[in-house]
Amino acid sequence: MTTMQTPDTTTRFPEAAILPDKHVPAIHIWRDFEATPAQLFRAHTDPEVFSRWIGPTDVGADITHWDARDGGSWSYTARGTDGREEFATSFRGCFHTVREDRLVQTFTWEGMPDGVALETMTFEDLGDGRTRLHAVSLCDSFEDRDAWLRSGMEVGVNDGYAAIDRLLTEGAL
Repeated sequence: MTTMQTPDTTTRFPEAAILPDKHVPAIHIWRDFEATPAQLFRAHTDPEVFSRWIGPTDVGADITHWDARDGGSWSYTARGTDGREEFATSFRGCFHTVREDRLVQTFTWEGMPDGVALETMTFEDLGDGRTRLHAVSLCDSFEDRDAWLRSGMEVGVNDGYAAIDRLLTEGAL
């Protein structure tokens, strides 16, 4: 999909590495988990689990539709506070490939309704009780990609992945 080199398995990602691709309007995210590929797959496809970790810590997700299968679709509304007032914003997409080692889906935020990203996530078993998530979000343009990067998305990504770590520790995954 892109020309960005995938890090080798000796490189560790205890927190998310979020990097723009220099050649296409894409964002790469790498993160290692003490989990199996099946556990990470479940975190991304089971709506009850997904709603427990997605987004920043102070934001909850109300799943409005979820059909995690090839050709299925999804939508949810994130609700929280920005410190001053309550807010709600919605996201939606379609699942294209749903396999234990790979998810391909579209992603649209209501704040940029004309912008549709194609997201590919892979779950690589590192062979030592850890799994590497690699997510690639291919945006419509470099401008859209750069707007995502300026949005503060790293807070939601890191808070969400820390919540997956907690779910794993608690045995909820």
